[in-house]
Amino acid sequence: MKKNILSVLTLAAAALCLTSCESWIEENPDGQITEEKVGDSEEAAKSWVTGVYSKWIYDMFCWGYFPRVLEIDADYISGPDWMFNKFGTGNFQGENDVTDALWKGCYGLIARANKAENRIEEMRNITEAQKNNFIGEVRFQKALAYFLLVRAYGEVPIQANNSKYENISQPRQSVDKVYEYITSTLESAATMMYKNTDAAWQAGHASAGSAAGLLAKVYATEAASAMPAGTEITIRSGKTYNGSGDTQTYAPLRSITLQKQAVSGYEQLDAKALYKKAADWAKDVIDGKYGSYELLAYDNLWKKVNATASEFMFSVGSVSGDATYKNAIHTQYAGYKTAAGSDFIQEGGWIGCTRHWYDLFDHDDLRIVKGVKHRWRAYTQEQSNSGFYYPKDEEYTLKATGYNLNGEKVADPTGIYADGVSYYYSMDSQCLAFTTKYDDVTNDAIKDADCNWSFLRYADVLLVYAEAANELGNSDEAVKYLNKVRERSNATEAVLEGNGALDTQLKRRSAIIEERAKEFACEGDRRWDLIRWGIYLDAMNALEGSDDSGVSKVRQSRCLLYPLPASEINTNKYITKNNPGWN
Repeated sequence: MKKNILSVLTLAAAALCLTSCESWIEENPDGQITEEKVGDSEEAAKSWVTGVYSKWIYDMFCWGYFPRVLEIDADYISGPDWMFNKFGTGNFQGENDVTDALWKGCYGLIARANKAENRIEEMRNITEAQKNNFIGEVRFQKALAYFLLVRAYGEVPIQANNSKYENISQPRQSVDKVYEYITSTLESAATMMYKNTDAAWQAGHASAGSAAGLLAKVYATEAASAMPAGTEITIRSGKTYNGSGDTQTYAPLRSITLQKQAVSGYEQLDAKALYKKAADWAKDVIDGKYGSYELLAYDNLWKKVNATASEFMFSVGSVSGDATYKNAIHTQYAGYKTAAGSDFIQEGGWIGCTRHWYDLFDHDDLRIVKGVKHRWRAYTQEQSNSGFYYPKDEEYTLKATGYNLNGEKVADPTGIYADGVSYYYSMDSQCLAFTTKYDDVTNDAIKDADCNWSFLRYADVLLVYAEAANELGNSDEAVKYLNKVRERSNATEAVLEGNGALDTQLKRRSAIIEERAKEFACEGDRRWDLIRWGIYLDAMNALEGSDDSGVSKVRQSRCLLYPLPASEINTNKYITKNNPGWN
């Protein structure tokens, strides 16, 4: 996508300039553009498609609101209170993440996609295959935007795709109607787009498999949401620390069995039928009907050169150092250095996972052995020759300091940290389980590094299939595909018999949901898994107040949905009230 953006950036920006308007579902994509200016050719069609892709970057990701709006309201995610602010503590009212990034951003993209589809449909100087693929790419993006909206807000307006683009306010549609629109749009896109094995497909673009894989996830989201209230799920969580101040002691994970609460808007849906659809679409992707997909070896998974490998079924990229086509992902999760290749972080590296998340893993699981930073240094620590280490346990404390947790010198510091630096642990947001997923960029010493954000990975399709198989009573398939993800990371194999066996549907369900928490940490997935399974409130409140950094995780029922922007309520005659609990 980056290559395409660079090649047609000027044309796309001109052709897709959007006029301002009061209601974001009335956005007028026409601007001052005429048919003569846009043209009728393959290059013109590419420009329209690129203009839709570019909306993800500018202006949804470039201001730093994405991925925060998807990510930081979850039980295992943490960071400094100044960054999490009201949004991270559950007060979503009036936050730019909710209004500018998600609502306005998605509806702006949808308007752009509708316009692009109509203009491409009218073209006569491109082949039928090209036309179908371009329209399919546009439809895929539109469907993804609606999926983000319906999960976050519940009932939302559907912006009609018509050639007149009359500025008419639209009423909110029921959740099931929105999903019908999403699934029908994705089904058409899956049949129209190139497969990733087709010679004409461009790396980094959505493909037939992207649509099919997203369909599986969409159906699984509906299905889990529609599961009966009272369905049991076991999570491992609880209060992180006992006591206060210097006397705090770590409280180990405990198993908590929760009862699913009904998810509003999904009560009349057929969970089994939806899981059957999720399984069918996921299995079609696995079997190669929509292209060729495979898991990358763990050591290659988060390398920059593999950003468009088949595991990444759809991701949004950026341009290194570009003032417009940028994102804050590298800064927020990794931190940029004082100089390229330096040991010292100049700024950033704020968002991480909690100790309870870290303790979900087996000891040798690569997702914590290599996927979590175990030592790092801020620029302020250079003069003192110091640095941080993580976690504070027998193994890493000894490696970092040569002392055990009782302060007893056990051995000379000849382990992996024997570099003469004085490492220490801090019981606050300075020391979290910081991911290494977003470390590898072209230039790690600039604030706007070229980091990709994945909306859909092949691992997700495999775990969706495992989840659906389990709920449909196929335990062998559920464990088989759960293990495909676990094996990649050197995790202990799941079994149906013997020690630690997943010998009940509840155990398998809980293991698959936990696997998702481990595999997709810091990828904007956890909140939405908790919401669809009806355990969000109980899971958040199981922390008994706050997380490792002191960020409040107390939640009430209004937090199940984001509030609609006040501007939409004030200008849309069909929307007269906000979601429950919001003004």
